[in-house]
Amino acid sequence: MNKSFIRNFSIIAHIDHGKSTLADRFLLYTGAIDERKFKNQLLDDMDLERERGITIKASAVRIQYKAKDGNEYVFNLIDTPGHVDFSYEVEKSLRACEGALLVIDASQGVESQTVANYYLAIDNNLEILPVVNKIDIANIDLDHAKLQFMEVLHFKEEDIQLVSAKEGIGIEALFEKIVKFIPEPDGDEKSPLQALIFDMKYDIYKGIIIYVRVLNGSLKPNMKIRMMHMGKDYSVEEIGMFMPEATKVKRLGCGEVGYITCNIHEPREVRVGDTITDAINPTAEPLEGYRQLNPLVFCGVYPVNTKDFMGLREAVEKLRLSDPSLVYEPESSQSFGHGFRCGFLGLLHMEIVQERLQREYDLNLILTTPNVQYRIKTKDGQVEFLENPSELPDSSDIAAIEEPYLTVTIMTPVEHMDGVMELSKRKRGVFVRSAFVSDRMKIIYDVPLSEVIVDFNDMIKSVTRGYGSIDYTFKDYLPTTISKLEIQINGKICDAFSFLVHKEKAYEKGLGLVTKLKELIPQQLFEVRVQATCDGRIISSARVKSMGKNVTAKCYGGDITRKRKLWEKQKEGKKRMKQIGNVEIPQEAFSAALKI
Repeated sequence: MNKSFIRNFSIIAHIDHGKSTLADRFLLYTGAIDERKFKNQLLDDMDLERERGITIKASAVRIQYKAKDGNEYVFNLIDTPGHVDFSYEVEKSLRACEGALLVIDASQGVESQTVANYYLAIDNNLEILPVVNKIDIANIDLDHAKLQFMEVLHFKEEDIQLVSAKEGIGIEALFEKIVKFIPEPDGDEKSPLQALIFDMKYDIYKGIIIYVRVLNGSLKPNMKIRMMHMGKDYSVEEIGMFMPEATKVKRLGCGEVGYITCNIHEPREVRVGDTITDAINPTAEPLEGYRQLNPLVFCGVYPVNTKDFMGLREAVEKLRLSDPSLVYEPESSQSFGHGFRCGFLGLLHMEIVQERLQREYDLNLILTTPNVQYRIKTKDGQVEFLENPSELPDSSDIAAIEEPYLTVTIMTPVEHMDGVMELSKRKRGVFVRSAFVSDRMKIIYDVPLSEVIVDFNDMIKSVTRGYGSIDYTFKDYLPTTISKLEIQINGKICDAFSFLVHKEKAYEKGLGLVTKLKELIPQQLFEVRVQATCDGRIISSARVKSMGKNVTAKCYGGDITRKRKLWEKQKEGKKRMKQIGNVEIPQEAFSAALKI
């Protein structure tokens, strides 16, 4: 196909500004999907995405549009997630495009993630087309929304497109603007093949389905290809495009986006960001891959039944195909046996991975309390990174402990500024600067990662009545004072609840966790004692009473000594049970530990 009629673009925006609805409208308008088969959030094909109403995975689709100039254009469109935990998905998608539609909600205006996505697109040298969505909402100030685009992100007024994805208003004008505004792909059909792997997924029949963007040359079935970073050769079995269903084609030309299969079933053999080239006539240089993301939150993932460990290993390997931001390594625990220490980009990312492992691979899992990664400088000059609290060295060997800090950008209406600053200080934040952005305040704080990951976003939403938004980037490791908080259950340390806390907050967190566990641990046949210890001393303690069983119910009348004998026998039995019995701790207890 002539690449001058191809337009490759992504839809990027803050969460809930209408990306998926706009993608749906594009499919309906061009007839790519029949009205009878249509459903909302069509490209969100995971049950989890539809239930939560968010996009988790970027989705690519090819649509055809006949423009007013009489030419037939091909749009390769990628719908991306909006949540900050999935910004890596956005970054992957932008590398497969020449342009991006930056969408804002007419009633909300420019939010923090809008700004972050704008700079992500700029870093990838994309042409950015500003789009104001939801113009059908009553009593909105469209001029104000346009003014924000012009003042904050310096767009020209004539480039701003006004649409309603829900009602289909302004879609044709937007299509015409895409044709004129977004450039055709570069590249040479006659050069040696260069194709970028930007995503993958596992199919039980076809093996690994590899999503590619062809930058030079072309791909054909039965062609011998080479993965340049892995250094392995394969034969192409199937080539196709998403229209939006997977459809086989004869070739993928220069500038096109599609998928290939090569009968690869081993997840370790393929990598996102790798370059595919012709094995017989290879290209000289591979394409620039993706930057390796550093996970921010770590926790242990264990199967409830230890026999499921091999199933968990296989599931994690397959899941990492489509989610390269997931990092894992094997570890073992006294309480749960063998499992994995996994790294995530945030708590929502962790929740989604847990649910996908449980639903898609039918696993029953326990996740330990999440921790952030600390940097420890020992007295002999070594630098170590600590993810697992049980590996904390003795205090006599530690010269300094540093914890990760984030630079957090908060956008808020001016009237909520005091509440936001008060909350940030409470979270041990250090004020950097503030500035007016149109009619709102942009406030920047350096806040410890451990304070941000749990509930900071929710609290900002609460303080600003839903109008505030946050975006964050990793800053650096800064000095701190840390203690290890451990939970003992009947005198035995439960390593799943061990975590590192700032010294000032140890008592508060220990008390909160013990109180919560007392509520959540079900009554056993024996008494359960729950204690929080920190720096070798008990800081909080509680007891879960044993189940009452009336052993003297069968005694009616007679001497009291008979009843005493039965009570003594029961007491001895409970003491013996306490020594050998296991305390059942439900998964809700681990979830509650996050929120303390």
